[in-house]
Amino acid sequence: MIKRYAVCGVSNRAIGMFIQPIATTFSGSAEVVALLDIDPRRHEVCKSKCPQVAQVNEYGADEFARMVSETKPDVIIVTGRDDTHARYIIQALEQDLDVITEKPMATTGADCRRIMDAEARSKGKVTVSFNYRYAPIHTRIKELVLEGKIGRITSVDLNWYIDTYHGSSYFQRWNRVRANSGGLSIHKSSHHFDLVNWWIGQTPVEAFAYGALNYYGPDGELNPEKRDGRYCASCDVRQRCAYYTRWNSRSASLTVKDDHLGTVRTDRPAYSGYRPDACIYDSEIDIEDTYAATVRYDGGALLSYSVNFSLPYEGYRLAISGTKGRLETMEYHAPSRAPFPTPVQTIDYFPLFGSKETIHVVMRQGGHGGGDPVLLEDLFLGPDPNRSYRILSGARDGAYSIGTGEAVWRSVKENRPVRIAEVLQYD
Repeated sequence: MIKRYAVCGVSNRAIGMFIQPIATTFSGSAEVVALLDIDPRRHEVCKSKCPQVAQVNEYGADEFARMVSETKPDVIIVTGRDDTHARYIIQALEQDLDVITEKPMATTGADCRRIMDAEARSKGKVTVSFNYRYAPIHTRIKELVLEGKIGRITSVDLNWYIDTYHGSSYFQRWNRVRANSGGLSIHKSSHHFDLVNWWIGQTPVEAFAYGALNYYGPDGELNPEKRDGRYCASCDVRQRCAYYTRWNSRSASLTVKDDHLGTVRTDRPAYSGYRPDACIYDSEIDIEDTYAATVRYDGGALLSYSVNFSLPYEGYRLAISGTKGRLETMEYHAPSRAPFPTPVQTIDYFPLFGSKETIHVVMRQGGHGGGDPVLLEDLFLGPDPNRSYRILSGARDGAYSIGTGEAVWRSVKENRPVRIAEVLQYD
């Protein structure tokens, strides 16, 4: 039986991650029957990139009910801007439809609560496409935990580094406004919190954090001139901007790769008047670029987490400690952008008493460290029957990753520990 999919939010991510694979690799078990977006031009771009969906019906942002009535999808794929996710997830569940949604599932704990309540009343189920879980290194870490190599987990140290190319991009785009993205402790860090939650098999209870806007916004110390409304492509002081000159030459025309738009021209508006090259020093930026947090778990584990969105290289350092030993790994996520040679990632295992082991993991091709292709197989062919543990994530997983992220930024603002149950409105 071929499942019918409707896509809400025809972003570049939607096209590359879902629409094209459905139309090609998984065409024997899936088909796209509807496209919904706020901007008709997105439909046009999608169909030019993927001619297999040229005849698929198009709908506006407020035509969800008509879309479902006319095209009768089995599953809704939600891939628009973060703040639109909850709206379409809940509408789908109210129609007893299954949902596949990009992370973050929502941008607030309150919307997570609404989604979980709607799912409890519905025949439909929510799947959150946390592709980081599927990277070979990450699945091997999960397996080592399940094998008991570490014992009872007591602490996790996770330090995430975003380089000046990737980090500044969030402050050029829609992500820089909290109402759109929930802030980077949700938009980005929900990936990281989900990984930790999944690896250790415990539920986060409480978070305390510090955070700041250190690099971007009008007070960024590398701001060449305090002035709002600039765009990189036309900025008259861009040659005095270190973030611009690090990645662009004086003779090269600027192109900006947007996660949801792809590579777009910046000499004219892209979609719906939106430009992905806004100045990283604008005063409308209301999110943080640096966090340090401690999270307490119901099984006794403690997470020490930090993330920085303006560093010379990209990657992370991870250590998981327990009553029998410790795992450590270091990843350089974008080696082509690092100004030095980067080693192949391995996992070091240190038993509490004994000799160190270095574990080499077989890598795969594909996005997100080889995770995307395997995630797609699980989504469109069903979970791998040879895998002995659960990896696809649901609404509860999505909620706790977001609940932790919101607790982090609320702790920053309110200078107090914040309970996850408070954020997700369990109290």
